[in-house]
Formats: sequence, C-alpha cells, structure tokens
Amino acid sequence: MNVEIDYKNNPLHGVSLKNLLTEIVNHYGFEILFAYLNINCFNNNPSIDSSVKFLKKTDWAREKVEAFYLYQFKNLPRASAEQFEFPPRDRVIPQDQTPGEPAELSLDDAERLREKRAKKVAMWDADAGRRSNPDKRVSDNRRTSVNPDSDPWAKWKK
Repeated sequence: MNVEIDYKNNPLHGVSLKNLLTEIVNHYGFEILFAYLNINCFNNNPSIDSSVKFLKKTDWAREKVEAFYLYQFKNLPRASAEQFEFPPRDRVIPQDQTPGEPAELSLDDAERLREKRAKKVAMWDADAGRRSNPDKRVSDNRRTSVNPDSDPWAKWKK
C-alpha cells in the first residue's frame, strides 16, 4: 500500500537551516536563543555561519532549534504524541493548523523555565533513587564474573 504523506503544511518544508536561523535570530537574537535552548553556539562568539556549521553536524541541537522554530517562532500547537516521535522536519502538521505570530519571549521567562526544568529533573532523580534496589548495587571496585546465560555477548568476549 503506497501512502503519500503531505509534509507541505510543515513550515520547515523547503526552508534551509541558514534561512530558518536567520529568521529566528533577527526576531529573538542570540541571547534569547541561548537562554531557551542552552546551546553554546548561541553563547560563545555567536554568528549565523558558525551556528549553521555546528547545527548541521549535531542532530540533537538542530532538532531542538527546528522544534523551537515550529512551536515558539511559528507558534504552532504542540505535536501529538505520535508526531513527537519524529524529527521536526518529518512531522506532519494537520491542515487546520496554520502558523501564528511568534511567541513573546523574555530572559525572565527563560530563567523561570530553566528553574522549572531543574525541579522536574531533581524530582525525577529522587524518584529514580527510591525505585532502585540498593541490594543489587555492586561496588565499583569489586569485579563480578559474567554469567554466559545472562550476557548475550559473553560467548564473544574472550
């Protein structure tokens, strides 16, 4: 079954990384981009060309910038859980969703967002600590033997 997917409603369709970055830098500036995305290419001697060079080599950073472009700059509603699994350029935007005005962002809002994320991480770390079984932990300086039944790679380790 050949299903053709229409990506043309995605604002990233046909937009180069350099043009995308130029648009958001002209609107927000490097300081806001660094505050919201925490990517060093926007902080250490930032320029469009050096940022594009870094983003082309670094998938996670490029996807973070593209998601920022879609959901902050183009002000689209958040992606569905199904579409969130795809990189931003591969997401299908429903036909009834059209880009809006760029979100108004400030350094104060970025700081509040950073604090909120830090609290979530701390809560997640604390919860993960409660779930782990301390009896199963092995000291770093104690060697354990490899059981061939529990390690599928054991027969190749010699």
